[in-house]
Amino acid sequence: MPSHMKPVPDRAEVAIEFPDKAYMGTFSSSARYEVKADAGGVTLKLERHDDARRLVELHLHFDLFAALLEDLAQAVGERKGPQIDQDHRALLKAAATKLAKAL
Repeated sequence: MPSHMKPVPDRAEVAIEFPDKAYMGTFSSSARYEVKADAGGVTLKLERHDDARRLVELHLHFDLFAALLEDLAQAVGERKGPQIDQDHRALLKAAATKLAKAL
């Protein structure tokens, strides 16, 4: 199956903590990403090929993914935390509209 990796348009920061160690990484414009949906959920893959190849793959089942979207909508609606600037609001709204139309 061919890869549909795209350049990361902004940046993602990843942190995974275990009792005895932690892994942290940043994926910026030189990194690539891919999103897939299958019968069970959504998979996000982040990949970096600079000094050391790094790969993060996260699979979220649809119930959890839907809960995350609902919680994001509530947080934005209640204006919890810092305000989202108009440019980013427009990007999020356009993406949410595309998702709703696809569903």
